[in-house]
Amino acid sequence: MPFLIETFDKQDHAHVRANERAAHLAFLAKHAPLLLACGAKLNDDGSSAGGGVYIVDLDTREAAERFIAEDPFSLAGLFERVSIVRWRKAYVDGACYL
Repeated sequence: MPFLIETFDKQDHAHVRANERAAHLAFLAKHAPLLLACGAKLNDDGSSAGGGVYIVDLDTREAAERFIAEDPFSLAGLFERVSIVRWRKAYVDGACYL
């Protein structure tokens, strides 16, 4: 069962996001087979909204917790809060999975 992970950055930590971006992208590339979708949250003007969303194909909440804990953003202390919920894949890229 996939999990949706939403992260919320600590205030005034944009420098941490910028400093860890390359390591974060390498982490995502390493785990690409697990990623159904992911990306940064943005404000309407395209600027950073201070967090991200990951939809990961993992079997357990514990695996999802380990995944996000190993993200370089997490290791660098970027996140103020992380939310993890199970997610039912209904439609992805226009394809129905129900």
